[in-house]
Amino acid sequence: MPKLTEWAYPLAESLLAEPLPRRWKHCLGVAERARTIALVLDQDADLLEAAAVLHDIGYAPDLAKTGFHPLDGARYLRDTAVADKRVVNLVAHHSCAWLEAEARGMREELEGEFPREREDLNDALCYCDMNTTPDGTPTNPIDRINEITGRYGPESLIGQFIRRAEPEILGCTSRVLDRLAAAKRQPM
Repeated sequence: MPKLTEWAYPLAESLLAEPLPRRWKHCLGVAERARTIALVLDQDADLLEAAAVLHDIGYAPDLAKTGFHPLDGARYLRDTAVADKRVVNLVAHHSCAWLEAEARGMREELEGEFPREREDLNDALCYCDMNTTPDGTPTNPIDRINEITGRYGPESLIGQFIRRAEPEILGCTSRVLDRLAAAKRQPM
């Protein structure tokens, strides 16, 4: 069976590399972060990396329908790309998307169409996204949240959402780091 990543990278590149090169670099960086935590995901490492490289495809001009990129990306993956359901669900809910959906009046729509995956997988994707700059380089979640707030403005919907999501983002990061530390202590 082919790996999900063998399908995901070319798809994400075809949607993002030309129209949104910076977003494409970010997605590559998020996927790179996913590889660094593969140790704690066992058989789901490929799933996480595929979701990581695809997480922002909803920004692609051809896919942006609602203006809410997690929903637009997940719908494309489900309806057009006929993607693995778990990849679709991770993209739909990445990085506390339910909180942004709530701010947009779309939470019922998001959660009605796409169930959340296991907490450890949602944590892992949030960790990867929030520890990667828009240019794809490593960062930390505090700087990333500040960057997002600065880019969109503190009074914008995104600025308010990211500040509201900050405790959960930090919690995701903490839980992933705890899992990594525990896995590294395990005897080989």
